[in-house]
Amino acid sequence: MHATRFSAAAAAIVVTLAGCSGAPSSNLTPANAPLSPAVRKASVTETVLHSFNGSDGADPAARLTYVNGTLYGTTYSGGAHGLGTVFSIAPSGSETVLYSFAGSVDGKNPVAELTDVNGTLYGTTAGGGAHKVGTVFKITTAGVKTVLHSFGPGSDGAVPESGLTDLGGTLYGTTFRGGANGFGTVFSITTAGVEKVVHSFAGGSGSDGDGYYPRAGLAIVGSTLYGTTSSGGTCPSCAGTVFSLTTAGVETVLHSFGGPGDGSYAQAALTNVKNVLYGTTIFGGGGCGTTGCGTVFKITTAGVETVLHSFGSSGDGAFPQARLTKLNGALYGTTGSGGAHALGAVFRVTTGGAETVLYSFLGGSDGNLPQAGLADVNGTLYGTTYYGGGGACGVSGCGTVYSLSGF
Repeated sequence: MHATRFSAAAAAIVVTLAGCSGAPSSNLTPANAPLSPAVRKASVTETVLHSFNGSDGADPAARLTYVNGTLYGTTYSGGAHGLGTVFSIAPSGSETVLYSFAGSVDGKNPVAELTDVNGTLYGTTAGGGAHKVGTVFKITTAGVKTVLHSFGPGSDGAVPESGLTDLGGTLYGTTFRGGANGFGTVFSITTAGVEKVVHSFAGGSGSDGDGYYPRAGLAIVGSTLYGTTSSGGTCPSCAGTVFSLTTAGVETVLHSFGGPGDGSYAQAALTNVKNVLYGTTIFGGGGCGTTGCGTVFKITTAGVETVLHSFGSSGDGAFPQARLTKLNGALYGTTGSGGAHALGAVFRVTTGGAETVLYSFLGGSDGNLPQAGLADVNGTLYGTTYYGGGGACGVSGCGTVYSLSGF
């Protein structure tokens, strides 16, 4: 079965494209246009390892998780009930559906990556559960799944779109909505399923603007959590924040996006490199019209933010919404659009801001719309595309798993 294929994550890309120009390709480089030296394709090998066909999952939006020689992931839809799956895939491309979500109390539509805790995987679903607003679950690598928590009602969170972060044996995550003010939460949950709201976002804008609608997971520096909100901030026109949060619930807004040339609408988790945090924004920066095609930025734990790269030049990627992966002193990521064919790209950026497009997706059997970040397995990167593949699920395809090597 192949259910409605339009997740909140996919919607973000579509809204971005429309907001930039009204059409996906109007601000992006045609396939036959010359590429500037800064974004010329590097010599890499991309291999499609698996094309989803609907019955085995469709629309993978999450980064893969590597455990003991095998990669694990989720699909937003598809599977036995059309409501998403958990799957495993060997680096060689052999794929197995471990679990198909059934909706109702079971949960449905996972958009977040899985977290490995001592060989058991923990994740979230954006829908379903006892109150129909999402769940936290655990699943063994053999496919035995248990719902640990159903979000809502009252001041509990709702609609978790992020993965979980393990800090001292307790898992932390965010919910896009819910909480005391309806603007989202940070929550903790034990591996036994004891959940509590650590912080409820207050929303608003201006000097006391707390930010709202967090979509991303959390990063750790020391024993402090760091994250982003996709909207709000401390100025009337701000569009998202970076915040810190103690495990006791003391929250500080470190940066509000929205100044000239700054990023906006952060939807990705941050990456810690030597106690400096690196991230992406889906809008903003200096390229691609008035809304911008997104940025890579860095921020210190004291809140000093620097835009390292603005997407949107000739042949460059556009609209990044995934966490960056550190490898060999550089950061690697994906953009949902842009590249040589306006169908998405994989890029590398140094901590100093020098960016290179490594691969531009071709569409069709090759895949397109890579929403997810990349998993590093011994120097080879593995990722997913939300669309494309071998022809199932209509002309758009059900999505792929791919590898990238040789860079």
